Amino acid sequence: MRHKRIPRRKAVLAGAAVMAMATAGVLLQQAGAAQPGQSDRSGRSDQAGRSDQAGRSGAEGAAEPAARRISAASASRLVDRLAPRLGDAYGGAYYDKAEKRLVVNVVGDDEEVNAKVRKAGAVARSVRNSTGELGAAERTLARRAGMAGTAWATDPRTNQIRVTADRTVTGERWDKLEATVASLGAGMAHVQKSTGEFRLLASGGDAIFGGGARCSLGFNVTAGDGRPGFLTAGHCGVAAQQWSADPDGAPIGTVQAATFPGDGDFALVTYDDPAADAPGVVDTGDGATTPIVRAAEAAVGLEVSRMGSTTGLREGVVTGLDATVNYPEGTVTGLVQTDVCAEPGDSGGPLFTRDGSAIGLTSGGSGDCTAGGETFFQPVTTALAAVGAEISADGEAGGEVGGEG
Repeated sequence: MRHKRIPRRKAVLAGAAVMAMATAGVLLQQAGAAQPGQSDRSGRSDQAGRSDQAGRSGAEGAAEPAARRISAASASRLVDRLAPRLGDAYGGAYYDKAEKRLVVNVVGDDEEVNAKVRKAGAVARSVRNSTGELGAAERTLARRAGMAGTAWATDPRTNQIRVTADRTVTGERWDKLEATVASLGAGMAHVQKSTGEFRLLASGGDAIFGGGARCSLGFNVTAGDGRPGFLTAGHCGVAAQQWSADPDGAPIGTVQAATFPGDGDFALVTYDDPAADAPGVVDTGDGATTPIVRAAEAAVGLEVSRMGSTTGLREGVVTGLDATVNYPEGTVTGLVQTDVCAEPGDSGGPLFTRDGSAIGLTSGGSGDCTAGGETFFQPVTTALAAVGAEISADGEAGGEVGGEG
């Protein structure tokens, strides 16, 4: 018997607020701002900073004539192609939105490597740390300082790891974190103190409901077996097996896979009705929509938008990659960090670009949309690969995001 077709506004509630139960929600409360004088504890010497700056100026000056002006989305795709070709010399990359060009960090003075960067149309910038070295430093942080209340992400603009500690990290714990950062060596990482506390939150808003938890839909997708479904946060997927469009409504979808905590924060839910209306657009409010035509990798400097029922449509840029967040419920790795503000209820919403690229799913954040803050996102590309789903290039199976929120 054919199921009743789910109304569009019910089947595609994406962009509404998340509220997982107390064991699942992960929106962070306060903004991660550095305290006065904190840079003195970074382990980065002034001489190293001047050296990096000089290297950047020289490299950019030499390569600037060959650099192409490109869009942020094109820069992200260029990084995907170029990074593997540079091997151990690759030190990350970021998008210079003022100059509309891709800046690629290069370790060493191999002219052949620099030539590859320039030939690709990017700017070669001389730096100290390769992505391999930064990755090794992050693993050291995980072993020695993986305590609740801390987070870190690579920042290619500084060619360092940005470590953040909330206000609960004090005394011996703070000393341990500081000593671990210092042990990584000068110019490898810097630590900053947040005025807030990483903790679980809950709030209202239009959402999907299951098992006493409330979460938002991220992007509609096509599962590997052809069924329509959607991605959402993993902490939602482990909170309940079935989800409905109303607090006491009949289930509309069933969780097929969920990861949280660990190597990500994502879940795949397939619609119980195979004919469910699941268009691939983002509802950005006031009747406007953005078609979602592809999944794309994030790049530092990429301009992004986030939709949520508490604060609506908000914009910002990607500030860090490969972020690790130590939530009280467990550690999550491989996230994207941005300066997009968020408040309780926005968690689980989609991160996307205005040209139709699906970038991430909200995992957690800090601060608010008055004072500002930062937010962490699960990369969509990683989630799709893990669950065997895809966002169609014609926008017919992406996620409509927003709904009444």
